[in-house]
Amino acid sequence: MRTTFKAFLEEQAELGLTVFDLDETLFHTKAKIKVIEDGKVVHSLDNQQYNSYKLKQGQSFDYGEFRSAEVFEKTSTPVAKMIGKARAIIHNAFARGSKVIISTARADFDNKEVFLRALDAHGIDTSKIHVERAGNFNLGSSAKNKKVIFRKYLRSGLYKRIRFFDDDTNNLTSFKSLQKEYPQITFEAWHVSKDGSVTKY
Repeated sequence: MRTTFKAFLEEQAELGLTVFDLDETLFHTKAKIKVIEDGKVVHSLDNQQYNSYKLKQGQSFDYGEFRSAEVFEKTSTPVAKMIGKARAIIHNAFARGSKVIISTARADFDNKEVFLRALDAHGIDTSKIHVERAGNFNLGSSAKNKKVIFRKYLRSGLYKRIRFFDDDTNNLTSFKSLQKEYPQITFEAWHVSKDGSVTKY
């Protein structure tokens, strides 16, 4: 019994966490976030522009398109290389007890079932992953919001290594800054190009 329990602990110590960004990493999206000022739309931002946009006094964001599961399903196109990579990682991770999550800058979609259906349609098995919506936090930037999610998993003590795929270097830099807080965990950051190719960041 002791040997079995020791083997279990050793196996647990090797568990890993893989995190995928959603927009412009797994899918190219056409949804826009509008900037409203004095009741009018003054800017229409794509996902990458939104990640770094700072609201000016009197401005607010309109997330209507960004929260629409129907818009996501109908207009988003898969990044083939990354979808293939995600499928393989999800399959291998699930088999050995490791975890895969998608961390999106979006808040909750207006229809969870439609959104998950869109992922499943492209081979992302949503029964084996969890989608974390960083947009539900209001800390000022996507990078700060995602940091809350990373810490939640890192604090669990379950994972020996964590890797993160994202197209936004601000998010990757923020992710890597957590290495100082968790020196016992191996961090890997991967920058995703528009064509889906990745380079170590």
